[in-house]
Amino acid sequence: MPAPDRPRPDRRPNGGPRGSQRSRQKPSERSKHAEPARLTAYTLLRAVDEGAYANLELPAIIRRHRLDSRDAAFATELAFGTLRMQGLYDAVIERAADRPTSKIDSGVLDVLRLGAHQLLGMRVPSHAAADQTVGLARTVSGAGASGFVNAVMRRISERTREEWVAQVVPTDGSTAALALEYSHPEWVVSALRGALVGHGRASGDTVDAELRELLESDNTPAKVSLVARPGLATVEELVRAGATASPTSPFGAVLESGDPGAIRAVRERRAAVQDEGSQLVAVALASAPVDPDVPNRWLDLCAGPGGKAGVLGALAVDAGADLVAVEVSEHRAELV
Repeated sequence: MPAPDRPRPDRRPNGGPRGSQRSRQKPSERSKHAEPARLTAYTLLRAVDEGAYANLELPAIIRRHRLDSRDAAFATELAFGTLRMQGLYDAVIERAADRPTSKIDSGVLDVLRLGAHQLLGMRVPSHAAADQTVGLARTVSGAGASGFVNAVMRRISERTREEWVAQVVPTDGSTAALALEYSHPEWVVSALRGALVGHGRASGDTVDAELRELLESDNTPAKVSLVARPGLATVEELVRAGATASPTSPFGAVLESGDPGAIRAVRERRAAVQDEGSQLVAVALASAPVDPDVPNRWLDLCAGPGGKAGVLGALAVDAGADLVAVEVSEHRAELV
């Protein structure tokens, strides 16, 4: 791993001179309150820290903060982007704060993660990212935390994303290095590498190149996928509401933009937000051949939060099957 060095005062992400009057403002002179969109993103991160599902929790938080469509889109990208790249951002924060993340208050750490994503993963001007992150810290953690957040944000803003990657990611090309750079669990990177080799997709020097492409693709925000629960809604109904029929799932549709909750079938729970992979798992199980002389019984042994169980339950009606959905975690069972 490259040795740490002192930040270069003449560099900033946009290439301009360092040390503008605004960037040198004291925390007390900066934004004193958090914007609703950033507060929404912070609220979601805190809920995820406590075990909530981000995709299930965010719509309710957006409604609670009464965000319009533009602010809701910003809050979604800020929160989901931060969660997606948390591993890398934590390494950057540790270097910029000169302390491990375990020594930083969890609420303040979430504020810094959001700030890091604005600086390194979004097109938010440095001064706006710093001002609003300090304001968020003041709102949720008090004035005492704002000075620390201000200092860390200034350190982070002194390098581009590429420069930070060069600072915190080992250059040995190991699984651990790729896991950190692309913010994936090591076991996922290892499994993907093994799959590429095992299925003959890549070999030698081409493995790492294709593996990087896979990891990069996995970090690309997905479009919103909807499922029309069989017997309750149709893909055609979702298409009429503005979605596009899925090319992979017979019950799926893709929503390019807009609020899924505005679609009547979603509000009535006849349709739902669900990725196409999960839909296809349910389709594969329902399509498996069974002995006609044996009672047709289906078991979902890990049913929470209930997306696949919802599709399986609808398919079971047509198949004349009984579905039993089991979930060991009480709060996940309630979601089913």
